[in-house]
Amino acid sequence: MMKKLIAGNWKMNGNRTMVRTLISEVVNALDAEQRILDRADIAVFPPALYLSDVRHTLYGFPVISFGMQDISEYEDGAYTGDISASMAADAACTYVILGHSERRQYHGETNEKVKLKAELLLAEDITPIICVGETESEREMGNALKVVGEQLESCIPVIKNNYRDIVVAYEPVWAIGTGKTALPEDIRVMHQFIREKLEDKVPDASKVRILYGGSMKPENAAEILHIQNVDGGLIGGASLKTDTFLAIAREA
Repeated sequence: MMKKLIAGNWKMNGNRTMVRTLISEVVNALDAEQRILDRADIAVFPPALYLSDVRHTLYGFPVISFGMQDISEYEDGAYTGDISASMAADAACTYVILGHSERRQYHGETNEKVKLKAELLLAEDITPIICVGETESEREMGNALKVVGEQLESCIPVIKNNYRDIVVAYEPVWAIGTGKTALPEDIRVMHQFIREKLEDKVPDASKVRILYGGSMKPENAAEILHIQNVDGGLIGGASLKTDTFLAIAREA
């Protein structure tokens, strides 16, 4: 049975004290509740400045993976403010989030850039978490599957070896940070659709983890995480507090 992946995207939140405290609390809880780790892999995505704090706090307790919220499309050079895939590898990142709707909306991220970044990460043996999802107007017009299908076609590199090389996160844009959550049947249909589309891209699509993101919280985690083809969650606000993050992880 494939473990769920419970991933906390902290976005641009926190400070050094908060990071060290939260990680310490989560590690202590996981040490006391081995059952969680039997059923789920846990990962956190702090602001890049705090990666070293996460790594330092986890020293000797490798129960949580960590990664970045984005990387550069360039390998190196005069790109002020950018962080490359090789730098992410040097920082011991396991995952990197790509194509989040906030990156698409505020930073002009395109499907083509997401694919390029994914290829750079795979070359460094880092797993990209590739985000896809439709806007509210696209869903209302009946175009949700079409939009996500086009994103998958353009974003996913062709994988020739290991199915674990990628993770896909379905995040309906209208549900991110709004408190709205997609209906269970809509989630089921979309995740099944994503699974079918992946069959053209990866050797064993049945073993690619497909996460759901979009206002997942303790109150709805059990229902969502037990929908067919939901292999975990990409958690935003609820991952910033130890109790809510762990409450979601317990439902895996």
